[in-house]
Amino acid sequence: MIKQIINPPRKSWRNITRRVNTDDGEITSCVKDILSRVKLDGDKALRALAKEIDKVELESLIVPEAVICQCEKYISPELKEAVRIVGANIEKFHKAQITQEIDILTSPGVRCVRRSIPIQRIGLYIPGGSAPLFSTILMLAIPARIAGCKEVIICTPPGKEGRIAPEILYAAHFCGVNRIFRVGGAQAIAAMAYGTDSIPKVDKIFGPGNRYVTKAKQLVSLSDVAIDMPAGPSEVMVMADESARSEFIAADMLSQAEHGADSQCVLVCKSVEIAKKVNSELEKQSVSLTREKIVLKALENSMTVIFDNENDMIDFVNYYAPEHLIISTKNPWLVAERIVAAGSIFIGNYSPESAGDYASGTNHTLPTSGWAKSYSGIGTDSFMRRMTYQELSHEGLRNLGDTIVEMAIAEGLDAHANAVKIRLKI
Repeated sequence: MIKQIINPPRKSWRNITRRVNTDDGEITSCVKDILSRVKLDGDKALRALAKEIDKVELESLIVPEAVICQCEKYISPELKEAVRIVGANIEKFHKAQITQEIDILTSPGVRCVRRSIPIQRIGLYIPGGSAPLFSTILMLAIPARIAGCKEVIICTPPGKEGRIAPEILYAAHFCGVNRIFRVGGAQAIAAMAYGTDSIPKVDKIFGPGNRYVTKAKQLVSLSDVAIDMPAGPSEVMVMADESARSEFIAADMLSQAEHGADSQCVLVCKSVEIAKKVNSELEKQSVSLTREKIVLKALENSMTVIFDNENDMIDFVNYYAPEHLIISTKNPWLVAERIVAAGSIFIGNYSPESAGDYASGTNHTLPTSGWAKSYSGIGTDSFMRRMTYQELSHEGLRNLGDTIVEMAIAEGLDAHANAVKIRLKI
């Protein structure tokens, strides 16, 4: 079902690990036009785009608070309990990430302090098309609340008659976010980046989206607003030896494939026999899935890579730098210690990727497309920035004065040197 590569030489790894090419000039041109319209006409452009793209006419962009409060009656008791459990786990793990203030004397009379300050205004983009991702609200709004962000808003696409999925409204209300706007696509990113009469300009935008949303985030991040991280199609990699369960591996690969046709699933294993068993399970399990067409398309972009030894497997994983990595081997923690590039790692046969997507407590907003080599997944610190302070006493400045003057003169910056000299009269 998926292509198979056996012991590929290292010189071929660059081509093998290349992700699905989603660069599209037409999309870039379309997104630039949308950004320009929203920047120029604000709410008027947002209403026009809702009519053009979403086929809905909106009198108001904001979801009335009464509608948010009523959403609870459409949510089953079982789902409410699931949200409660997930919320508690996310909160517990993300509270533990808060770092202590640093306050030290680097030398006599020289005090240096580092504090974490919450980003004031946060914008969350929540997809709401064929799969309203209300779990992402929990993953983003809970850490934002823990960090102490003053203002959090949500933009999500309107459905039929301008309605928002009750699950999205419930999750937002559960997290204490009651400013929800019926705006989707690139136009939502533009609204949060530039601000309109209805939607405030934010300091940082978080959340996944389609190719238009991703391109919009990339473009506005160049000069207008910070974003969470570079994004691309979702991906999973599974490392497996003879101790792995083929039906588990296939289920994990399919759970990732159903995200979208451009998702990628990669199996890295030690034998053709393992690959055959997984392939058989993929065929067996995929036929019963409601999103089978999407899954089969994603599997066309996927592959099995077979290596004779574990060292090559580990090197290949680090080269690929997957968003999600499942390690199904005899000694998974020993393998995990050698992984230096992955968004989130799942240890052993009973740690499915969907546990991280929903309930374990770790965050499911992760770097894709190889960015795990240099970016982290979302955590509490993603909603904060660090500020440093320094206080020098007269003694402290005198102790460092000659050093500062020497450095400044060597760089040809006389005014820097004089700022010390004038205080010490040297």
